[in-house]
Amino acid sequence: MSEQPQTPEDVRALVEERDIRFVRFWFTDILGQLKSFSVNTDELDQAFANGLGFDGSSITGFNAIEESDMIAQPDPTTFAVLPWRPEEQGVARVFCDIRTPENTPYEGDPRHVLRTAISRAEQMGFEAFNVAPELEYFLFKDAAGTEVLDRGGYFDLTTLDAGSDVRRETVLALEQLGIHVASSHHESGPSQHEIDLRPAPALKAADDVMTQRITVKELAMKFGWHATFMPKPLFGENGSGMHTNMSLTKGGENAFFDADDPYHLSDVGKAFIAGQLRHARELSSIFAQWVNSYKRLVPGYEAPVYVAWSRRNRSALVRVPLHHTGQEQMTHMELRCPDPACNPYLTFAALLQAGLEGIEKGYELPEPMEKNLYHLAPDDRRRLGIEQLPETLGEAIELTAESELVLRTFGEHMFNRYVEIKRQEWEDYRVQVTQWELDRYLPVL
Repeated sequence: MSEQPQTPEDVRALVEERDIRFVRFWFTDILGQLKSFSVNTDELDQAFANGLGFDGSSITGFNAIEESDMIAQPDPTTFAVLPWRPEEQGVARVFCDIRTPENTPYEGDPRHVLRTAISRAEQMGFEAFNVAPELEYFLFKDAAGTEVLDRGGYFDLTTLDAGSDVRRETVLALEQLGIHVASSHHESGPSQHEIDLRPAPALKAADDVMTQRITVKELAMKFGWHATFMPKPLFGENGSGMHTNMSLTKGGENAFFDADDPYHLSDVGKAFIAGQLRHARELSSIFAQWVNSYKRLVPGYEAPVYVAWSRRNRSALVRVPLHHTGQEQMTHMELRCPDPACNPYLTFAALLQAGLEGIEKGYELPEPMEKNLYHLAPDDRRRLGIEQLPETLGEAIELTAESELVLRTFGEHMFNRYVEIKRQEWEDYRVQVTQWELDRYLPVL
């Protein structure tokens, strides 16, 4: 079998064909950290029929110990053999949906949150929400520090790109896992890399992000190095982003495309973008969910912080890329503010819900901002009505805590847990005494 399996029977045939001995059941916690347990392939029939139970009380954001029983229900369409494990008596993985003992979807499962958002889009007549993420990351000598492997820059090659071989192996591994890679290259920072994925339906795209992150790490470890998706590991250098390209499909066509519009943007596309712009500040703690994320979201380092859209201007939050004649059906929006350490299920769900809100309520898209927003004075930005993303996780999570959109997207259980966890992260950070403070104040105060 060479095609992606669709049923438990397809999986069983692949297991026998490829001599698979163990299958890892994958899912994520509320923060997007990959969780896994391994089963013998003899247990697969039982697992597909009834799921496999586990204790959810130790999973971040899941239920308390008194109601901790959870069921991992494997999704056969996500089965793939792990290329970095031995071929003989090999290892595969399958993503799971988390269910309650009553066999209902668990409201704290990020995959369920995204499924719910997709269902809303389908009810509005859209067949697919297509997402193409572009993940940036750094390679360091080891996990103990930030010693870089090269001093290469954007698109550099050969001796300036020490990671070219491991990046090549990573791309090949991703393709073996059924993930379609559009391109890969050295990024602008030293020892920084980028692998861009082709558009895929949102649920698969989120699964692919999780798979890409662990694949990058596994292949780096094979070379004796450490890969990190930390948004801003190096002071004075660009951070790592995850530009997220999005479009909707309706009637088999790109719902964002209008041949008669000067921007080739349909009313649906404009309203979708307007929804994301209007709700960007309250979604910030989701697509930039860590304290460190806000060290990247500062003016001057290519990361956009101003809530506006553009065609060519990369200082805007949203870009609608130009396409060659004949390729207009590829019309899409590129959101440039997410980082690759976010939870992709929650991020894609929140972005979809914000866009659908714009369509349902007929939000008006403002005029594009084609000037460099970094060069505008604060008074000029205010006069133009251009807002700025939150400057800290503390500010961001308080905006999220007041968001009706995020509450509807997450559901009450996950919403409350997410806000609680992020408030605690900000409080833990806020009371730290950093080396910068000691260096600056201790000698003079």
